[in-house]
Amino acid sequence: MQGRQEVVVITGAGAGLARAVAREFARHGASLGLISRNQARLEAIKSEVEALGGQAVTVSADVANADQVEQAAEFIERQLGPIDIWINGAMTTVFSPLHEMTPDEFKRVNDVTYLGYVHGTMAALKRMRARNHGTIVQIGSALAYRPIPLQTAYCGAKHAIKGMTEGLRCELMNEGSDVHVTIVEMPGLNTPQFDWCKSHLPQRARPVSPVYQPEVGARAVYWAAHQRRRQVYVGISSVLTIWGNKLAPGLMDRFLARTAVSGQQTAESEDPDRPDNLWQTVKGDMGARGRFSRESHDDSYQLWMTTNRAKVGMIAGAAVLAGVALCATRQRRHHRVDRHDDDPLALSRR
Repeated sequence: MQGRQEVVVITGAGAGLARAVAREFARHGASLGLISRNQARLEAIKSEVEALGGQAVTVSADVANADQVEQAAEFIERQLGPIDIWINGAMTTVFSPLHEMTPDEFKRVNDVTYLGYVHGTMAALKRMRARNHGTIVQIGSALAYRPIPLQTAYCGAKHAIKGMTEGLRCELMNEGSDVHVTIVEMPGLNTPQFDWCKSHLPQRARPVSPVYQPEVGARAVYWAAHQRRRQVYVGISSVLTIWGNKLAPGLMDRFLARTAVSGQQTAESEDPDRPDNLWQTVKGDMGARGRFSRESHDDSYQLWMTTNRAKVGMIAGAAVLAGVALCATRQRRHHRVDRHDDDPLALSRR
Protein backbone atom coordinates (compact mmCIF):
# COMPACT_ATOMS: atom_id res chain seq x y z
CA MET A 1 0.00 0.00 0.00
CA GLN A 2 1.20 3.55 -0.73
CA GLY A 3 2.36 5.08 2.53
CA ARG A 4 0.32 2.87 4.87
CA GLN A 5 -0.16 -0.69 5.98
CA GLU A 6 -2.95 -2.63 4.32
CA VAL A 7 -6.06 -3.00 6.45
CA VAL A 8 -7.42 -6.55 6.61
CA VAL A 9 -10.61 -7.78 8.28
CA ILE A 10 -10.85 -11.46 9.27
CA THR A 11 -14.04 -13.05 10.60
CA GLY A 12 -13.83 -16.10 12.85
CA ALA A 13 -10.35 -14.94 13.85
CA GLY A 14 -10.37 -16.40 17.37
CA ALA A 15 -9.32 -19.92 16.42
CA GLY A 16 -8.55 -22.42 13.69
CA LEU A 17 -7.74 -21.47 10.12
CA ALA A 18 -8.80 -17.83 10.47
CA ARG A 19 -6.43 -17.46 13.42
CA ALA A 20 -3.59 -18.87 11.34
CA VAL A 21 -4.57 -16.41 8.59
CA ALA A 22 -4.31 -13.53 11.06
CA ARG A 23 -0.80 -14.63 12.01
CA GLU A 24 0.21 -14.89 8.35
CA PHE A 25 -0.91 -11.33 7.60
CA ALA A 26 0.72 -10.09 10.81
CA ARG A 27 4.07 -11.46 9.62
CA HIS A 28 3.73 -9.12 6.65
CA GLY A 29 2.95 -6.12 8.86
CA ALA A 30 -0.77 -5.77 8.14
CA SER A 31 -3.22 -3.82 10.28
CA LEU A 32 -5.91 -6.30 11.28
CA GLY A 33 -9.54 -6.02 12.26
CA LEU A 34 -10.35 -9.26 14.06
CA ILE A 35 -13.96 -10.40 14.46
CA SER A 36 -15.15 -13.33 16.59
CA ARG A 37 -17.70 -14.02 19.31
CA ASN A 38 -15.18 -14.83 22.05
CA GLN A 39 -13.44 -11.72 23.37
CA ALA A 40 -10.85 -13.67 25.37
CA ARG A 41 -9.64 -15.49 22.27
CA LEU A 42 -9.62 -12.22 20.34
CA GLU A 43 -7.30 -10.72 22.94
CA ALA A 44 -5.04 -13.76 22.64
CA ILE A 45 -4.72 -13.48 18.85
CA LYS A 46 -4.27 -9.72 19.14
CA SER A 47 -1.22 -10.36 21.35
CA GLU A 48 0.13 -12.84 18.80
CA VAL A 49 -0.38 -10.36 15.97
CA GLU A 50 1.46 -7.61 17.82
CA ALA A 51 4.33 -9.97 18.68
CA LEU A 52 4.69 -10.77 14.97
CA GLY A 53 4.91 -7.11 13.98
CA GLY A 54 1.32 -6.31 13.04
CA GLN A 55 -1.33 -4.28 14.79
CA ALA A 56 -4.91 -5.24 15.51
CA VAL A 57 -8.26 -4.09 16.82
CA THR A 58 -10.84 -6.61 17.98
CA VAL A 59 -14.62 -6.71 17.77
CA SER A 60 -16.81 -9.30 19.48
CA ALA A 61 -19.65 -10.01 17.06
CA ASP A 62 -21.82 -12.84 15.76
CA VAL A 63 -21.55 -12.88 11.96
CA ALA A 64 -25.07 -14.34 11.77
CA ASN A 65 -26.27 -10.86 12.81
CA ALA A 66 -25.93 -8.44 9.88
CA ASP A 67 -26.15 -5.34 12.09
CA GLN A 68 -23.29 -6.54 14.27
CA VAL A 69 -21.11 -7.17 11.22
CA GLU A 70 -21.86 -3.72 9.80
CA GLN A 71 -21.07 -2.08 13.14
CA ALA A 72 -17.82 -4.05 13.33
CA ALA A 73 -16.78 -2.84 9.86
CA GLU A 74 -17.56 0.75 10.81
CA PHE A 75 -15.55 0.51 14.04
CA ILE A 76 -12.55 -1.08 12.30
CA GLU A 77 -12.42 1.65 9.66
CA ARG A 78 -12.58 4.35 12.33
CA GLN A 79 -9.64 2.74 14.12
CA LEU A 80 -7.47 1.59 11.21
CA GLY A 81 -8.61 3.31 8.03
CA PRO A 82 -10.18 2.05 4.78
CA ILE A 83 -10.48 -1.73 4.50
CA ASP A 84 -8.34 -3.19 1.70
CA ILE A 85 -9.02 -6.92 2.21
CA TRP A 86 -11.99 -8.66 3.81
CA ILE A 87 -11.63 -12.37 4.62
CA ASN A 88 -14.73 -14.38 5.51
CA GLY A 89 -13.67 -17.30 7.66
CA ALA A 90 -16.25 -17.78 10.43
CA MET A 91 -17.93 -21.19 10.41
CA THR A 92 -19.72 -23.81 12.43
CA THR A 93 -21.11 -27.23 11.63
CA VAL A 94 -23.02 -30.15 13.10
CA PHE A 95 -21.59 -33.63 12.60
CA SER A 96 -24.73 -35.69 12.15
CA PRO A 97 -26.88 -37.64 9.72
CA LEU A 98 -29.51 -35.28 8.33
CA HIS A 99 -32.39 -37.19 9.91
CA GLU A 100 -30.91 -36.72 13.39
CA MET A 101 -30.57 -32.93 13.09
CA THR A 102 -33.22 -30.46 14.17
CA PRO A 103 -34.40 -27.70 11.81
CA ASP A 104 -32.97 -25.10 14.19
CA GLU A 105 -29.54 -26.76 14.12
CA PHE A 106 -29.52 -26.85 10.34
CA LYS A 107 -30.62 -23.22 10.16
CA ARG A 108 -27.97 -22.09 12.63
CA VAL A 109 -25.18 -23.69 10.57
CA ASN A 110 -26.40 -21.77 7.52
CA ASP A 111 -26.91 -18.54 9.48
CA VAL A 112 -23.24 -18.59 10.52
CA THR A 113 -21.44 -20.38 7.71
CA TYR A 114 -23.39 -19.02 4.73
CA LEU A 115 -25.21 -15.86 5.83
CA GLY A 116 -22.17 -14.85 7.87
CA TYR A 117 -20.27 -14.70 4.56
CA VAL A 118 -23.14 -12.78 2.95
CA HIS A 119 -23.15 -10.22 5.77
CA GLY A 120 -19.37 -9.84 5.64
CA THR A 121 -19.40 -9.50 1.86
CA MET A 122 -22.14 -6.85 2.02
CA ALA A 123 -20.24 -4.84 4.64
CA ALA A 124 -17.06 -5.01 2.53
CA LEU A 125 -18.84 -4.11 -0.72
CA LYS A 126 -20.52 -1.09 0.86
CA ARG A 127 -17.05 0.39 1.35
CA MET A 128 -15.02 -1.10 -1.50
CA ARG A 129 -17.39 -0.33 -4.37
CA ALA A 130 -17.45 3.36 -3.46
CA ARG A 131 -13.64 3.45 -3.60
CA ASN A 132 -13.37 1.05 -6.57
CA HIS A 133 -10.72 -0.84 -4.61
CA GLY A 134 -10.46 -3.93 -2.45
CA THR A 135 -10.42 -7.70 -2.33
CA ILE A 136 -12.89 -10.10 -0.72
CA VAL A 137 -11.58 -13.57 0.07
CA GLN A 138 -14.06 -16.36 0.75
CA ILE A 139 -12.58 -19.31 2.62
CA GLY A 140 -14.29 -22.13 0.77
CA SER A 141 -14.03 -25.89 0.75
CA ALA A 142 -13.69 -28.77 -1.68
CA LEU A 143 -16.95 -29.93 -0.03
CA ALA A 144 -18.75 -27.19 -1.95
CA TYR A 145 -18.15 -29.32 -5.06
CA ARG A 146 -18.32 -32.79 -3.52
CA PRO A 147 -20.56 -32.99 -0.44
CA ILE A 148 -20.00 -35.80 2.03
CA PRO A 149 -22.24 -37.61 4.52
CA LEU A 150 -22.57 -36.39 8.10
CA GLN A 151 -22.03 -32.73 7.11
CA THR A 152 -25.04 -31.90 4.95
CA ALA A 153 -25.64 -28.48 6.53
CA TYR A 154 -22.01 -27.40 6.21
CA CYS A 155 -21.67 -28.70 2.66
CA GLY A 156 -24.87 -26.92 1.67
CA ALA A 157 -23.58 -23.67 3.17
CA LYS A 158 -20.26 -23.92 1.33
CA HIS A 159 -22.08 -24.66 -1.92
CA ALA A 160 -24.24 -21.58 -1.35
CA ILE A 161 -21.13 -19.45 -0.77
CA LYS A 162 -19.78 -20.59 -4.13
CA GLY A 163 -23.03 -19.64 -5.88
CA MET A 164 -23.28 -16.25 -4.20
CA THR A 165 -19.65 -15.40 -4.91
CA GLU A 166 -19.72 -16.37 -8.57
CA GLY A 167 -22.88 -14.35 -9.14
CA LEU A 168 -21.32 -11.35 -7.38
CA ARG A 169 -18.17 -11.67 -9.47
CA CYS A 170 -20.25 -11.31 -12.64
CA GLU A 171 -21.98 -8.23 -11.24
CA LEU A 172 -18.66 -6.56 -10.48
CA MET A 173 -17.33 -7.40 -13.92
CA ASN A 174 -20.49 -5.97 -15.51
CA GLU A 175 -20.02 -2.62 -13.80
CA GLY A 176 -16.29 -2.55 -14.54
CA SER A 177 -15.36 -2.56 -10.87
CA ASP A 178 -11.80 -3.12 -9.67
CA VAL A 179 -13.11 -4.87 -6.54
CA HIS A 180 -11.89 -8.46 -6.73
CA VAL A 181 -13.54 -11.56 -5.25
CA THR A 182 -11.80 -14.91 -4.88
CA ILE A 183 -12.50 -18.28 -3.24
CA VAL A 184 -9.85 -20.47 -1.61
CA GLU A 185 -11.01 -24.09 -1.60
CA MET A 186 -9.68 -25.91 1.46
CA PRO A 187 -8.96 -29.61 2.16
CA GLY A 188 -9.27 -31.28 5.56
CA LEU A 189 -7.45 -29.10 8.10
CA ASN A 190 -6.19 -29.78 11.60
CA THR A 191 -8.25 -27.20 13.51
CA PRO A 192 -10.05 -27.26 16.89
CA GLN A 193 -13.50 -27.45 15.27
CA PHE A 194 -13.62 -31.22 15.75
CA ASP A 195 -13.55 -30.73 19.52
CA TRP A 196 -16.16 -28.01 19.82
CA CYS A 197 -18.61 -28.26 16.93
CA LYS A 198 -21.87 -29.94 17.83
CA SER A 199 -21.97 -33.67 17.08
CA HIS A 200 -24.56 -36.43 17.13
CA LEU A 201 -21.99 -39.07 16.23
CA PRO A 202 -21.13 -42.03 18.48
CA GLN A 203 -17.37 -41.48 18.01
CA ARG A 204 -15.31 -38.29 18.07
CA ALA A 205 -15.26 -36.41 14.77
CA ARG A 206 -12.15 -36.01 12.67
CA PRO A 207 -11.19 -34.36 9.35
CA VAL A 208 -11.21 -36.33 6.13
CA SER A 209 -7.70 -37.52 5.21
CA PRO A 210 -5.24 -36.32 4.10
CA VAL A 211 -5.04 -33.61 6.74
CA TYR A 212 -3.09 -30.35 6.43
CA GLN A 213 -2.00 -27.90 9.09
CA PRO A 214 -4.01 -24.65 9.08
CA GLU A 215 -0.85 -22.70 8.25
CA VAL A 216 -0.90 -24.28 4.78
CA GLY A 217 -4.36 -22.83 4.20
CA ALA A 218 -3.27 -19.49 5.70
CA ARG A 219 -0.44 -19.13 3.19
CA ALA A 220 -2.90 -19.85 0.39
CA VAL A 221 -5.31 -17.18 1.68
CA TYR A 222 -2.54 -14.58 1.90
CA TRP A 223 -1.40 -15.37 -1.63
CA ALA A 224 -4.94 -15.31 -3.02
CA ALA A 225 -5.63 -11.95 -1.37
CA HIS A 226 -2.82 -10.37 -3.41
CA GLN A 227 -3.50 -12.01 -6.79
CA ARG A 228 -6.29 -11.72 -9.35
CA ARG A 229 -7.16 -15.41 -9.40
CA ARG A 230 -10.86 -16.30 -9.31
CA GLN A 231 -10.20 -19.36 -7.13
CA VAL A 232 -7.35 -21.29 -5.57
CA TYR A 233 -7.31 -25.00 -4.71
CA VAL A 234 -5.33 -26.05 -1.62
CA GLY A 235 -3.86 -29.55 -1.49
CA ILE A 236 -3.87 -32.33 -4.05
CA SER A 237 -6.86 -33.86 -2.24
CA SER A 238 -8.95 -30.79 -3.11
CA VAL A 239 -7.95 -31.04 -6.76
CA LEU A 240 -8.74 -34.76 -6.94
CA THR A 241 -12.03 -34.34 -5.07
CA ILE A 242 -13.28 -31.51 -7.26
CA TRP A 243 -12.22 -33.05 -10.57
CA GLY A 244 -13.24 -36.54 -9.52
CA ASN A 245 -16.75 -35.30 -8.88
CA LYS A 246 -16.85 -33.52 -12.25
CA LEU A 247 -15.78 -36.64 -14.12
CA ALA A 248 -17.50 -39.42 -12.16
CA PRO A 249 -20.05 -38.12 -9.63
CA GLY A 250 -21.86 -41.46 -9.34
CA LEU A 251 -18.62 -43.26 -8.57
CA MET A 252 -17.83 -40.60 -5.95
CA ASP A 253 -21.26 -41.17 -4.36
CA ARG A 254 -20.60 -44.87 -3.95
CA PHE A 255 -17.03 -44.37 -2.75
CA LEU A 256 -18.00 -41.83 -0.09
CA ALA A 257 -20.98 -43.92 1.01
CA ARG A 258 -18.51 -46.71 1.82
CA THR A 259 -15.68 -44.67 3.32
CA ALA A 260 -16.71 -41.21 4.54
CA VAL A 261 -18.90 -42.16 7.50
CA SER A 262 -16.20 -44.14 9.29
CA GLY A 263 -13.53 -41.86 7.81
CA GLN A 264 -14.90 -38.89 9.77
CA GLN A 265 -14.84 -40.65 13.13
CA THR A 266 -12.03 -41.83 15.39
CA ALA A 267 -12.11 -44.93 17.58
CA GLU A 268 -12.75 -42.76 20.67
CA SER A 269 -16.28 -42.40 22.00
CA GLU A 270 -17.87 -38.96 21.85
CA ASP A 271 -19.05 -37.28 25.04
CA PRO A 272 -22.68 -36.30 24.35
CA ASP A 273 -22.59 -33.73 27.16
CA ARG A 274 -19.48 -31.81 26.10
CA PRO A 275 -19.88 -28.07 25.34
CA ASP A 276 -20.30 -27.05 21.70
CA ASN A 277 -20.16 -23.71 19.90
CA LEU A 278 -23.34 -23.87 17.84
CA TRP A 279 -25.28 -21.33 19.92
CA GLN A 280 -22.61 -19.86 22.20
CA THR A 281 -18.83 -19.85 22.43
CA VAL A 282 -16.84 -22.51 24.24
CA LYS A 283 -14.49 -21.39 27.00
CA GLY A 284 -10.75 -21.69 26.59
CA ASP A 285 -8.16 -20.68 24.02
CA MET A 286 -7.78 -23.52 21.52
CA GLY A 287 -5.37 -21.76 19.16
CA ALA A 288 -5.15 -22.57 15.48
CA ARG A 289 -4.30 -26.28 15.51
CA GLY A 290 -6.34 -29.25 16.61
CA ARG A 291 -5.35 -32.70 17.88
CA PHE A 292 -4.28 -34.24 14.56
CA SER A 293 -0.81 -32.74 14.20
CA ARG A 294 0.94 -36.11 14.08
CA GLU A 295 -0.72 -36.95 10.76
CA SER A 296 -0.96 -33.44 9.34
CA HIS A 297 1.11 -32.14 6.43
CA ASP A 298 3.06 -28.93 6.95
CA ASP A 299 3.20 -28.13 3.26
CA SER A 300 1.62 -28.90 -0.10
CA TYR A 301 3.54 -29.49 -3.32
CA GLN A 302 0.35 -28.76 -5.24
CA LEU A 303 0.00 -25.36 -3.55
CA TRP A 304 3.66 -24.57 -4.23
CA MET A 305 3.11 -25.32 -7.90
CA THR A 306 -0.02 -23.14 -7.91
CA THR A 307 1.74 -20.18 -6.34
CA ASN A 308 4.93 -20.59 -8.39
CA ARG A 309 3.55 -21.15 -11.86
CA ALA A 310 6.31 -19.14 -13.53
CA LYS A 311 8.99 -21.35 -11.94
CA VAL A 312 7.00 -24.49 -12.76
CA GLY A 313 6.72 -23.32 -16.37
CA MET A 314 10.46 -22.68 -16.58
CA ILE A 315 11.25 -26.08 -15.06
CA ALA A 316 8.79 -27.81 -17.40
CA GLY A 317 10.18 -25.92 -20.38
CA ALA A 318 13.73 -26.82 -19.44
CA ALA A 319 12.71 -30.47 -19.04
CA VAL A 320 11.11 -30.48 -22.49
CA LEU A 321 14.17 -28.89 -24.08
CA ALA A 322 16.42 -31.39 -22.32
CA GLY A 323 14.26 -34.23 -23.58
CA VAL A 324 14.34 -32.91 -27.13
CA ALA A 325 18.11 -32.50 -26.97
CA LEU A 326 18.52 -36.04 -25.61
CA CYS A 327 16.35 -37.49 -28.37
CA ALA A 328 18.26 -35.56 -31.00
CA THR A 329 21.59 -36.78 -29.61
CA ARG A 330 20.41 -40.39 -29.67
CA GLN A 331 19.13 -40.02 -33.23
CA ARG A 332 22.50 -38.64 -34.37
CA ARG A 333 24.29 -41.54 -32.70
CA HIS A 334 21.99 -44.09 -34.36
CA HIS A 335 22.46 -42.32 -37.70
CA ARG A 336 26.26 -42.52 -37.38
CA VAL A 337 26.07 -46.20 -36.46
CA ASP A 338 23.82 -46.91 -39.45
CA ARG A 339 26.19 -45.09 -41.82
CA HIS A 340 29.14 -46.95 -40.33
CA ASP A 341 27.38 -50.29 -40.91
CA ASP A 342 26.80 -49.40 -44.58
CA ASP A 343 30.49 -48.53 -45.17
CA PRO A 344 32.15 -51.47 -47.09
CA LEU A 345 35.60 -50.53 -45.82
CA ALA A 346 34.33 -50.63 -42.29
CA LEU A 347 32.77 -54.05 -42.94
CA SER A 348 36.06 -55.38 -44.39
CA ARG A 349 37.94 -54.30 -41.29
CA ARG A 350 35.69 -56.31 -38.94
